[in-house]
Amino acid sequence: MKNTVLILIFFFTTFIQAQNKEVQQTIETFFDGFHQRDSIKIKTVCAETMILQSILEGKKGTKLENEKPSEFYKSIATIPNDMQFQEKILSYNIQVDGTMAHAWTPYEFYINGKFSHSGVNAFTLFKEDDVWKIIHLIDTRRK
Repeated sequence: MKNTVLILIFFFTTFIQAQNKEVQQTIETFFDGFHQRDSIKIKTVCAETMILQSILEGKKGTKLENEKPSEFYKSIATIPNDMQFQEKILSYNIQVDGTMAHAWTPYEFYINGKFSHSGVNAFTLFKEDDVWKIIHLIDTRRK
């Protein structure tokens, strides 16, 4: 009986780790496309109806901004080639329930090698036809 319980725990843990890795890989693909200025690559992991929001925290208070996916893709594709940028993901906290997942990813953002801002990304994903798609992305930004 003890061995059966251990085997079940092992398989359950392995299954959860595999699901979490799939979600993380989707987010990593998103950021690969982001850093390559490749909106087509980003679109492969985003739902057509994705919701994009940012919470800007500054001296004048806090502001919630909404962005249309089409505007986001255009902004990525038009980043000047001479601008270097990097969003460093500091960690992943992933939770999965069936076909829904949520990932909390603290980050630091650098422009031309200098720290710009930090915050956290909160991704909500939906698994359809065995593929994870980002359906909601909200981030915080503070200096």
